Amino acid sequence: MYYNNRDIRLEEMPLPEIGPGEILMRVYASGVCGSDLMEWYRLPKAPLVLGHEVAGEVVRTGEGVERFKLGDRVIATHHVPCNTCYYCLRGNHSACRTLRTTHFDPGGFSEYIRIPAINVDRGVLRLPDEVSYDEASFVEPLGCVVRGQRLAGFQVSDSVLVMGSGITGLLHIQLARAQGAGRIIATDISDFRLKAASDFGADHAVDAGGDVASYIRGVNEGRLADMVIVCTGAKSAVEGAFKLVEPGGTILFFAPSGPDAEITIPYNEFWWSGIKTVSSYAASPSDLSIALELIRARRVNVGGMVTHRLDLSETQDGFRMVEEARDSIKVIIRPHG
Repeated sequence: MYYNNRDIRLEEMPLPEIGPGEILMRVYASGVCGSDLMEWYRLPKAPLVLGHEVAGEVVRTGEGVERFKLGDRVIATHHVPCNTCYYCLRGNHSACRTLRTTHFDPGGFSEYIRIPAINVDRGVLRLPDEVSYDEASFVEPLGCVVRGQRLAGFQVSDSVLVMGSGITGLLHIQLARAQGAGRIIATDISDFRLKAASDFGADHAVDAGGDVASYIRGVNEGRLADMVIVCTGAKSAVEGAFKLVEPGGTILFFAPSGPDAEITIPYNEFWWSGIKTVSSYAASPSDLSIALELIRARRVNVGGMVTHRLDLSETQDGFRMVEEARDSIKVIIRPHG
């Protein structure tokens, strides 16, 4: 039960009751997401059970459930679109008003969760035998990455700059590599994360505090990046991205910032250079299916990104590790050990 980032308590709750069209999942893996630590967003809703990157086993099915049976290994996504509104029909599922009203009961940092009927209908996928629960917990974050690069118009041989080499940055690096990026450059302020960026496919990893523009030109035939993916909400990174993208290139803003964040852009430079900008949040059902296949086919190595596996009682430690970002990449909570 989340009260704040430094107050997470182990509490007993009744086993969720399921209704028609619903399933009860026994949670075997639930990833800690950076968004779980956004106190300005979470505190007004606290106390609550967080956790949305989940994988587990179907242990009970409600009346009318035909696609899933007891014992099925599955992943479930907490937010699902209606698929029929103005936004969904235009392919902008994350703008769907239904999306943010759909949730698990409770969150994924628990032994069992009730999956509502709408989520069962369009947000649950059966796992291939060769995909572990830990790996499956990456389907939701990787699906978000798939959507981001799709919206940004990634093209084969693009030079890609990934700003911020945390979990989402590393997934972007791997997906860009799998899709045939020409050159991938990663930045961060952490030596640990810069090494991880190199280990997971970046051709070059450079300290974000240096002259990144000159570095990029030095390794990229005198040009800046065709695509810049901003995986941090730091004001300096968001504003700096405009100085690191090649004219005619694209900036993908992938991370949130603080509640009152405002940025300044060099408008005339931006206008003259033909830079395109796009933001991306969440994933559509098709993006999740693609993410699962990328994991199954080992095109994206997610298993190697798990640095810590913790019991449910150690969730507070997991939040601390993610917040400090010293020696962790992905922290997985295992409610059943």
